[in-house]
Amino acid sequence: MDQVINSVFGFENPIDIPAVKAECQRTLIRFHPRLRCLLVTDKKGREHWRPAPAFDMDDHVLVVPEEDDDGSESYVSDYVAALTVSTPLSMEKPLWKMHILPSRRCIVLRLHHALGDGVSLMSLFLASCERTDDPSLPVTIPGDGPRGKKAPLTALSLVALLWRALKVAFFTFFFVVNFLLHAAWEKDEPNPISGGAGVELWPRKLVTVTFDLDDIKTVKARLNGTINDVLVGIIASGLAKYFKLSSSKESKSNLGITGVAMVNTRETHGLQDFFRKIKEGKSEWGNRFGFVLLPICLHKSVRNPLEYIHQAKALLGRKKQSLEAHFAYHSGALIMSIFGPKVATLLNYRILCNTSFTLSNVVGPSEEIMFAKNPITYIRATSNGLPHALIIHMISYNGKADLQLLVAKDIIHDPETLAKCFEDTLKEMKLLSITKI
Repeated sequence: MDQVINSVFGFENPIDIPAVKAECQRTLIRFHPRLRCLLVTDKKGREHWRPAPAFDMDDHVLVVPEEDDDGSESYVSDYVAALTVSTPLSMEKPLWKMHILPSRRCIVLRLHHALGDGVSLMSLFLASCERTDDPSLPVTIPGDGPRGKKAPLTALSLVALLWRALKVAFFTFFFVVNFLLHAAWEKDEPNPISGGAGVELWPRKLVTVTFDLDDIKTVKARLNGTINDVLVGIIASGLAKYFKLSSSKESKSNLGITGVAMVNTRETHGLQDFFRKIKEGKSEWGNRFGFVLLPICLHKSVRNPLEYIHQAKALLGRKKQSLEAHFAYHSGALIMSIFGPKVATLLNYRILCNTSFTLSNVVGPSEEIMFAKNPITYIRATSNGLPHALIIHMISYNGKADLQLLVAKDIIHDPETLAKCFEDTLKEMKLLSITKI
């Protein structure tokens, strides 16, 4: 799978192109040495990095002429969607490209997934930015506070530790078996968002849903959950609405679908820790994430969308008590080391073909930041190269959360309707959270 992460950064002021190039040289290129390297394959089919014989920043910066702007509201989204299927990154150069759209004051930064996962690449960009209010202060990411001290070991805590170990073993076994079944033959029933082999090459459309983080936090507080609980609940409830609207006949039974979520497996769980490691030159580049499967039941009889958050909270709570993500990561690494990248890629591809959608959530800065002294107004991302007809990425930044929906438009013909289902779902959840006693 030739997977590329496409990040979009909006700016408050007109883009100073020479300043952007200089900042890239000063920070991005310096922090991440692989941005100057080629990904090469040896005689045994093993991939490794080799410094490029020559590096020219101008080869990696494309300024889109303003006359190419058609004036439509969806111009940037349509531009990114076209890139995901028609413009692969050249293997003859370092695997990244920056597209500058001066007419829309935004930059599209394309990075091959071989350079890193969402957490490492977001950290890389944040290490290159400054806070707008006070550049001398570090960029902060919510939820990355220091860990508490370990409690002293007692007889009661020992029993609790043993009980927890038993639960971890049970849930890990259960979820790993389910994971292996999806890698072998188990497949979701056909549904309005079903993808499959070859769908990664189909024409795409990109739409954005912008949530107010305070609305998500209101629902989160009411149900004593997490942001991820609310997000998965929104996805499940929104899909249930969309399936009902898109089906020609009413379903008589519940429908089960499976999502694939990406989980960071680094010991440093937060962006803040990784951000500090980049500054210190100790960062671990590459991909350190594992898959977890999200089995979701779209109930025909559920009318209260908050029920989907209760289900998500229970599911994610069990996932946190398992080692499914670590199993997926380490088993993939083992298979790659023994059989090579083609076999490992094939197994991942089978899992994606047998499931219905991809979900990723990356937490961004809580305050406004700037790059090359230009304040950033929004941060969005999506990725291509996956056989899913629906790829969902959410990034939170400065009080907002942008949900990007990249769809195969020959399967999901009306992604705006799907986006509205997600938007309406959060509104309903917030209203119920406020009014319900």
